[in-house]
Amino acid sequence: MQFVTGSSQVPIEGFSQLKGMHGKAQKFTIQKIDNTENLPNSHTCFNQLDLPNYENEEKMRDKLLVAIKMGSEGFGFA
Repeated sequence: MQFVTGSSQVPIEGFSQLKGMHGKAQKFTIQKIDNTENLPNSHTCFNQLDLPNYENEEKMRDKLLVAIKMGSEGFGFA
């Protein structure tokens, strides 16, 4: 949740009430990308997860865990 939205919890009213960068409701979305060598990426201003179309669940899990661990160390630009 923190990785994609910048918030540690779902709003009390549910996912439909997630806010974007201008304080308006902004849906949580998952965007499929083609480069399976990339780590998942997030856009907290837009509540969006860019998720590569990995070959299998194990690779997706491993890449997500690396991205979340790296993301917990603060914001940065690649």
